[in-house]
Amino acid sequence: MATPSSPELQAFLQHLAVQRRLAERTLAMYAEALVRLERLAAAVGVTLQRAEVHHLRGFVVQLRSAGLAPRSIAIALAAWRGLYRWWGQHGQVAANPVDGLRPPKAPKPLPKALSVQQAVVLAAHPGLAGEGPHAAALAARDHAIGELLYGAGLRIGELLGLDVQGGPQAAGWLDLQDRDGATAHVLGKGSKRRSVPVGAAAVTALQAWLAQRPTLAAAEERALFVSLRGTRLSPNQLRLRLAQQAQQAGLPTKVHPHMLRHSYASHLLQSSGDLRAVQELLGHASISTTQVYTKLDFQHLAKVYDAAHPRAKAKPKVG
Repeated sequence: MATPSSPELQAFLQHLAVQRRLAERTLAMYAEALVRLERLAAAVGVTLQRAEVHHLRGFVVQLRSAGLAPRSIAIALAAWRGLYRWWGQHGQVAANPVDGLRPPKAPKPLPKALSVQQAVVLAAHPGLAGEGPHAAALAARDHAIGELLYGAGLRIGELLGLDVQGGPQAAGWLDLQDRDGATAHVLGKGSKRRSVPVGAAAVTALQAWLAQRPTLAAAEERALFVSLRGTRLSPNQLRLRLAQQAQQAGLPTKVHPHMLRHSYASHLLQSSGDLRAVQELLGHASISTTQVYTKLDFQHLAKVYDAAHPRAKAKPKVG
């Protein structure tokens, strides 16, 4: 662990270790931050206890110029702020020059999404192979879930909240007979309802599952997707089955349900560039939330879903 040369800084680290009982890793990061502070102050010829706000602000600028990550700068500022607070408690400084300083905001990374090929392979996967009287039903259920997660971009809660039929008690439901095409009516964040088009491949998979569902579902169970117990499928059960299905499909990464929603959004935007349409399909309250998926310019495209989504173009099998 890097150690500052100043006895005052060493005393502060000792205080953190003994009195505050900070974890060893945290102590190591704070020690490194104090070493940086010591070097930066020496470079401008100022003693740490006489450093002022403009000195500390300049130190942050130098850390950014050196390529230090926003999170590392935030840790450094936390260590420096704690040092000056400690000195203030002992009457060694009149004010804390770090108060009011904030680390730079870390850029939001693009949500992790599958490639188009990977997403289509997973959505088209026929379900986990298994044995027993309910193996075919479970496989049909898992296939329908994969197609619907990617084919409609639903959140896990929205998908699991779907009922077989609509009604006053239903959080969400499917309308496979809609004259404008199959539609999922869901209850999203903030109890906001929205309707999302469902592609032909998902419709075919859902019809196959609905034919099998009575072999699993308990009497009077309203849930569209049920477990072996016949009751509504839980989020953990879905996550486990999807991860196993992705592994069986040969995908090189661990897949979780929200990754298919990210893939849905990314692939629509890559194909269409219509940010407003994708915002509505995803149910985002703010377009800034949708913007994390792309920097494409706005374009006006009619029927974004049918024209752009890879699974919307698949033709359902007849007979």
